[in-house]
Amino acid sequence: MPPELSIGVPTLLLGLMLLWDPLVARGQNDTEPIVLEGKCLVVCDSTPSSEPANNALGMSVRSGTGRVAFSATRQTNHEPTDMSNRTMIIYFDQILVNVGGHFDQESSIFLAPRRGVYSFNFHVVKAYNRQTIQVSLMLNGWPMISAFAGDQDVTREAATNAGLVIMERGDKAYLKLERGNLMGGWKYSTFSGFLVFPL
Repeated sequence: MPPELSIGVPTLLLGLMLLWDPLVARGQNDTEPIVLEGKCLVVCDSTPSSEPANNALGMSVRSGTGRVAFSATRQTNHEPTDMSNRTMIIYFDQILVNVGGHFDQESSIFLAPRRGVYSFNFHVVKAYNRQTIQVSLMLNGWPMISAFAGDQDVTREAATNAGLVIMERGDKAYLKLERGNLMGGWKYSTFSGFLVFPL
C-alpha cells in the first residue's frame, strides 16, 4: 500500500466522527444540543389528544386540567347590595377570560381545580374617596398579600399587588376590602389569575 494511503483505523474513525458529530449534536429546529449526564428527561404534554394505556417506558401519562386562567373587571361604579360589612368581598361584573370556568362571577371567587402554583394580580381603583383602603388577596379566608391606596389629593387611585401562592384542589381565592370603603365605586378594577404549573 502506498505510504500516502496508509491511514490507521483509529484516525479514520476519528475523522468520520468529526464529520458526523455536528449532524448528531443538532436538535430539532436547529436548536442547541441537550446534554444529559446520567439523568432521564421526560417531557409531557399537559393536554395530549389521546392517552395511551401503555408506552415504551411502561408509564401511564394523564392529562389533568392543565389550562386554567381568569380575568375579571369592574365596568360600573354601582355598588352591589350584597357587598356588606360582613363579607367585604370585592365583586366584578364582567369576565374577560375564564379558561376552565373556575372563576364564579356571581361570588367573584376563584376555585382551584387542582394542586399547584398559581399567579394572581389585582388592581382595585377607588374613585372620589378620600379614605385609605386596604385590599387583600384571601386564600380560604386568610390574607396572603395586601395593597394600600391612601392619597387624598387624587380622584382615582389603585391598590395594586401580585404574587404566587400554592393552592390545593378546592381552595378559594378572592379579594377582600379589609380597610376603608369603596362607596364611590371601583370601576376599571381588575382581578386576574392563572395556574403556573401543577404540583
